[in-house]
Amino acid sequence: MPERRADEGRAGAWWRDGPPGPFRPGFWRSPLRGPWLTSVLGLALLAGLVIVAVTGLLSYAAYNPRLPGNDMTPGKGLLGFYLFDWPTRPVWLYRVTQGAHVVVGLTLVPVLLAKLWSVIPKLFVWPPARSIAEGIERASLVLLVGGAGFQFATGILNIQLFYVFPFSFYPAHLYGAWIFLAALAVHVAVRLPRAIRALRSRDLRRELRTGLDGTRPEPRDPDGLVAADPAPPTMSRRGLLAFVGGGSAMMFGLSAGQTLDGPLRRTALLAPHGRVYGTGPNDFQVNKTAASLGVGAADTGAQWRLVLAGAGLRLSREDLLRMPLHTYALPIACVEGWSTEQVWTGVRLADLARLAGAAPGSVMVTVRSLQRVGYFGQASLSAGQVADPRSLLALRVNGADLSLDHGFPARIIVPNAPGVHNTKWVRELDFRPERP
Repeated sequence: MPERRADEGRAGAWWRDGPPGPFRPGFWRSPLRGPWLTSVLGLALLAGLVIVAVTGLLSYAAYNPRLPGNDMTPGKGLLGFYLFDWPTRPVWLYRVTQGAHVVVGLTLVPVLLAKLWSVIPKLFVWPPARSIAEGIERASLVLLVGGAGFQFATGILNIQLFYVFPFSFYPAHLYGAWIFLAALAVHVAVRLPRAIRALRSRDLRRELRTGLDGTRPEPRDPDGLVAADPAPPTMSRRGLLAFVGGGSAMMFGLSAGQTLDGPLRRTALLAPHGRVYGTGPNDFQVNKTAASLGVGAADTGAQWRLVLAGAGLRLSREDLLRMPLHTYALPIACVEGWSTEQVWTGVRLADLARLAGAAPGSVMVTVRSLQRVGYFGQASLSAGQVADPRSLLALRVNGADLSLDHGFPARIIVPNAPGVHNTKWVRELDFRPERP
């Protein structure tokens, strides 16, 4: 009987005090944790996440998912309420929005990790919930932390061209974004008043002037962020914020060059490719080579013809070169965040629409490629994109014929379109009326 009562006593203490390790308050002893530090990191993270969220949703709109073949997430339902016709002007808009999405996302990684470190005791609170309201809040916290981890992990692996997950990136990233944003909205609504009070409790400039000798724990707080038995400080809050800020500055410096182009491209060590160009007219980024997508020289030789579907026309490359050619300096930007501006020469899509018996401004076009494997073997362009005089079926770049990896014998270049909609190795253009 005494042994049984002892076992029951130990079980009761286990339930009352929590399992050994991180579930017990004494496990967390950093003297830096507290509401003020968490609020500072949270404010910086929130500002960056707004940029990432808005630019991410704009990126999805840029795909014109209402057009045939463009919707990578057909089950989105109400999540597509905000979609609009993606414009062709200004030509740099997608370059800026997607570049900001990727670069700001990478820059936030140190801030996100620091924020998670600052609140990690809350993830191990015992018991998990003392009331229904607390249970809802903690469930939103699980979705918030899990959603942030999922979005950052899938996004970073995708831009590194090392996507290893057994599901499609596009719907997973979109649905994950909405789940994360819903959890973030609940978290902000619940925590914002406390965060504002915490930010007002200490002076930022004074904290940034306080070294290690003057570092003291924050006053005890009801949320349990402040350690019950803090250890002596080994770093000041100023040092921690400098460490996080320095990490973010490093991430920015190692990624921004892929969007800014020019000399800074050499600094983009986090870019998956294309940091250093050669001197030839075709020496710029290639995401997928012709060989990797099943396109060979036999497909693009003298026998190649461009088919204008519905018009009974088959045009050789020589036929296209005899048509009026136009040259424009246009950027090409990819979902991975890289972009570059090159000088393209080709036939206007509007002229090809007229040749097919269609009126530019009223018809969209579905572009089909020679590629045999992979995504985006076809893409649809809106009537506005077809009608823009700078939208080209490009035959040359920087004064030279396209290389095979850049889409020879002909590729699409449309101002402000995502890179995957600038279809390479075009074999067919299908103009048809655009339905609202």
